[in-house]
Amino acid sequence: MSKVLVLNASYEPLNITNWQRAIVLVIKGKAEQIEHNGRFIYPEMPLPTVIRLRYYVRLPYKEIPLTRRNIFARDGHTCQYCGYTGEDLTLDHVMPRSRRGADTWENLVTACVRCNVKKGNRTPEEAEMPLSHKPRRPHSSLFFEVRKYLRSGTHPEWQKYVIGSG
Repeated sequence: MSKVLVLNASYEPLNITNWQRAIVLVIKGKAEQIEHNGRFIYPEMPLPTVIRLRYYVRLPYKEIPLTRRNIFARDGHTCQYCGYTGEDLTLDHVMPRSRRGADTWENLVTACVRCNVKKGNRTPEEAEMPLSHKPRRPHSSLFFEVRKYLRSGTHPEWQKYVIGSG
């Protein structure tokens, strides 16, 4: 049927689970339903799309590696200057390497070849090419999985619970 976003007690995204597991957590009182899609399992039980755990779960911090593939995934395989989503995508340094721009999450963005060449050895401000989103380090590996669902349009209600997903 559908997937359910599981939030920690602090409203941070923790996991994506199936609707059956989500219902069990709600019935057992371990979670509360935050969002539903208007469909019902029983007359009094709406099908959840977002649940929040009633207790805080502490997870170990796991750093996401800075790779070309992860940058493309973070940016939705879309040029951050013009919105192009085709095949000819490259990486662009917001602050050019020639000006000591580092290889960091905050300095690398996805760009089409045309925009990358047009921007050249300048900052986006100098080239008058604003970024569609400020580049950030993803907060968890769940970020990439949630992005996939947001892009498909199947769970737009998840958007408000995922920082930096737009």
